[in-house]
Amino acid sequence: MSKINLCVIFGGASSEHEVSLLSAASVLRNLDMTKYTVHTIGISKDGGWYYYTGNAETMSELKNPDVWNFDRAIISPDRDEKAILRFTEDGVEKYPIDVVFPVLHGKNGEDGTIQGLFELAGIPYVGPGVIGSAVCMDKCMAKIVFAHAGIPQADWVEVKKGEEKCDEIEKKLGYPCFVKPANAGSSMGITKAHDRAELEEGLRTAFLHDEKVLVEEMMYGTEVESSVIGNLSPECAPVVGEIAPAAEFYDYDAKYNNAASILTIPAKLEPVLAEKVREYAVRAYRACECRGLSRVDFFVNKETDDIRLNEINTIPGFTSISMYAKLWEASGVSYGELVDRLIEYAMER
Repeated sequence: MSKINLCVIFGGASSEHEVSLLSAASVLRNLDMTKYTVHTIGISKDGGWYYYTGNAETMSELKNPDVWNFDRAIISPDRDEKAILRFTEDGVEKYPIDVVFPVLHGKNGEDGTIQGLFELAGIPYVGPGVIGSAVCMDKCMAKIVFAHAGIPQADWVEVKKGEEKCDEIEKKLGYPCFVKPANAGSSMGITKAHDRAELEEGLRTAFLHDEKVLVEEMMYGTEVESSVIGNLSPECAPVVGEIAPAAEFYDYDAKYNNAASILTIPAKLEPVLAEKVREYAVRAYRACECRGLSRVDFFVNKETDDIRLNEINTIPGFTSISMYAKLWEASGVSYGELVDRLIEYAMER
């Protein structure tokens, strides 16, 4: 049986560039090289595309922009080619591609933009399509879909740049409340406001990341995460997990740098609550037209049994401490098996 020509894309012009390097390195370490011929494309922080000739171990060095000294490369949008075009000193080399694994987090990778390129090129790819990616990336749009699907969630106010809504926020949500860029991930630009001054400062911070901001009421409870996989008949991992963040909330540092954050697998939930989380996760996944994979996050109040959907991450972290893969591992699916399944779902679609 011939090998599958796989292109792994990482990096990206995103505030989550460094996280992508960690995730992509983990994916590369766990690929079965008897099954795949692997090509890697790195996208620099300023948006340059390069044919990466290093390995998983040297990928962390790419945090330094001065080391991006590789040949330029692109994925051709021409459906007849279905190929990487690598620009060398001697001309253009062409590598056929059967499937793409975009290990890209945040803007320009998880928001439907690069998925549009794959659609133009006619190349299968891991993860949700253009619509699912775009809707889930925009927290305000996702909330509209969640509400239509009848999934409980925190109350919210949408604020666009130039709008003054502090009075409305105080009246509708009160304090404390969370201020989030509508389009960002890994908790980038998120703050917790306890009063008007912190609210105004939080809005200024969030607007550095996006032109639209979501302000949410405080959700009391434990953060619980679930892993969903599949296309038209998705399934949720039997095991869900919970997080006790090292910081006041699960911010960027608590997710990726602070070992004091505690991940509990399986979550300390009554079976009926865990089952409800899984049911809501699959419902949200379907409502947002997700495909391939997504991590679906909730807040669960164990005293009142109240469950609130927080958000969907369509290309969740794949680092050594990332919850998505750990939940499948706890459910009996190894990291390598998981990667194989995701590629199979991409090619099936």
